[in-house]
Amino acid sequence: MGISTQLALALPASIPSPPSELSKFSIGPLTIHAYALCILAGILLALWLTNKRMQARGGNSDMLWDIAIWAIPFGIIGGRLYHVMITDPMYYFGLGGQQAHWAEIPQLWLGGLGIMGAVSLGALGAWIGCRKAGIRLSAFADAAVPGLLLAQAIGRWGNWFNQELFGAPTTLPWGLEIDPNSYNFPAGLPADTLFHPTFLYESLWNVLGALVLIGLDRKFKLRRGAMFCCYMIWYGIGRTFTESLRLDPAEIITIGPLGLRVHQWLAIALVVAGAIALFLVLKRTRRQDADPFFLPGRKPEAAAEGANPAGTEASADAAGEGPQEKNIE
Repeated sequence: MGISTQLALALPASIPSPPSELSKFSIGPLTIHAYALCILAGILLALWLTNKRMQARGGNSDMLWDIAIWAIPFGIIGGRLYHVMITDPMYYFGLGGQQAHWAEIPQLWLGGLGIMGAVSLGALGAWIGCRKAGIRLSAFADAAVPGLLLAQAIGRWGNWFNQELFGAPTTLPWGLEIDPNSYNFPAGLPADTLFHPTFLYESLWNVLGALVLIGLDRKFKLRRGAMFCCYMIWYGIGRTFTESLRLDPAEIITIGPLGLRVHQWLAIALVVAGAIALFLVLKRTRRQDADPFFLPGRKPEAAAEGANPAGTEASADAAGEGPQEKNIE
């Protein structure tokens, strides 16, 4: 038996979904949902990496928490509002003669957070926190986006536990198994149908994106919002692809001969095109003599004297920084 044949026999013919009892479990009177744990794990990883990157720029943990205490709840609310109002308003509000599901709107553990809404409203919370911390919003965004991509990558596994947001049927060997008794299983398909694991595609795309952005930052020292623009372009391209495969309900908007899901239009028109436009605007309007990280008059004394709160140049480089900085517009 050849090595290739042995590998083929060893590899699974599909990706199983977790049993329903793993999607939630109880500790005394408390019910823990795997979806919520994935979101929490992603947030913690994002905070850890963002803290390292902010320290390399002259910030500290206190500044991060000043921002996070506003950005995280705003982001969660924005993500939920996007899902409820943009992704599936007919289900939640009972449009088109359907039964309304008002009570499910605050039940985040059931799934349903839109990253575009989370980033949009989370940016407002981050702006409030940045004003309090004395940091430019663009500088915080540049430091945070690799961690944000990792948070999105981990959060997508919550869809796997909930058996939701999968793609069209496929015969590929990495097809995803879905319980035929699941509420999300498409009607009329055989019970053994496999589906594109779009959660996995997006998770891997986001991990790769975090590594790519950190590499670009090390080489080009992306500042003044340039890193955030790169994030938007990377995420928008990946989201456009995964949306083309998904089966979950979404509004279809037709413009000319092209009919796409609302999330695809938003990813193309607002995220990718918006990022390119924002990059050009920032390039023309950013002052070169301004501090790229701190707001005017808010730079701490230690940072003003050239101290490195991260400790060494090596720690700065590990977070995607270098000992000498040049701002790339």
